[in-house]
Amino acid sequence: MTTQTAINYRELAEQVLSGYELTRAEALRIVEAPDDDLLDLLHAAFQIRKSFFGKKVKLNMIINAKSGLCPEDCGYCSQSIISDAPVEKYALLSKESILAGAQEAIHRKAGTYCIVMSGRRPSERELDHVVEAVKEIRETTQLKICACLGFLSEQHAQKLSDSGVHRYNHNLNTSKENYSNICTTHEYDDRVDTVQKAKESGMSPCSGVIIGMGESDRELVELAISLRALDADSIPVNFLNAIDGTPLEGAQHLDPRKCLKAVAMMRFVNPSKEIRLSGGREINLRALQPLGLYAANSIFVGDYLTTQGQEPTSDWQMIEDLGFEIEECAL
Repeated sequence: MTTQTAINYRELAEQVLSGYELTRAEALRIVEAPDDDLLDLLHAAFQIRKSFFGKKVKLNMIINAKSGLCPEDCGYCSQSIISDAPVEKYALLSKESILAGAQEAIHRKAGTYCIVMSGRRPSERELDHVVEAVKEIRETTQLKICACLGFLSEQHAQKLSDSGVHRYNHNLNTSKENYSNICTTHEYDDRVDTVQKAKESGMSPCSGVIIGMGESDRELVELAISLRALDADSIPVNFLNAIDGTPLEGAQHLDPRKCLKAVAMMRFVNPSKEIRLSGGREINLRALQPLGLYAANSIFVGDYLTTQGQEPTSDWQMIEDLGFEIEECAL
């Protein structure tokens, strides 16, 4: 029986910074690293992060512009048709409410404002409504706009891009192999198609994962490699928040150390990309949240779609205590 040679994470980081692409086997060893290696691993991940982003942290804010009423059956989502979670349900917010959200994003020191709608895909009326709001936000602020409206046609993607939407989010969420265990009303490849359409329209592609939905470590690595192949500019790393009333209700919280290894792996595999600590970080990383920013360079500030986040002041303080700085927000 042979014993694997210990990984020198710092040397591996130097190779990555020289253009080396991590193999699946190397990425898997990072996810499965011993807990005793965690600080050394994060230090190496920080060398990559620092090379591309310094000590700056990007802040993003979400507005849930349309809540509930979704015909999809995604097992993690409190807004899906099969969810019994007691979430607020409402049609698309008024333009005034969306504009007010942009001002709140600036107040929270966010540089990116994320307009999110539940549902399979936007109707023509809904898309035009969002486009008009985006145009006004772009005329009056320096905010970057990210939209997350569901599946897109080529025409809808181009219309959003032409209106001034900088980025389009459509997460892969879980591996292709695991996808049918999480959702049956659409397929993994449908999500890949929308990410590609967003990119082809000129919008920056944003796509990420939800860790903790029954995927294996190998499948998590495959997701990281798939996002590298898609050339996603921004990768939200969510950690399952098993909401009561959803099929995944009762799933155990993740080990915070394993979560940090997964984030570090994402940084090694996608060295130059925005890695964002996203939904579920508060309840899964818990007291280790600050360590996540040694690999990630971005967070959501404030609440998520149907769950609460930390107070913005707590996030600001966390960033300051690390000796990091908030990336300059829009004025």
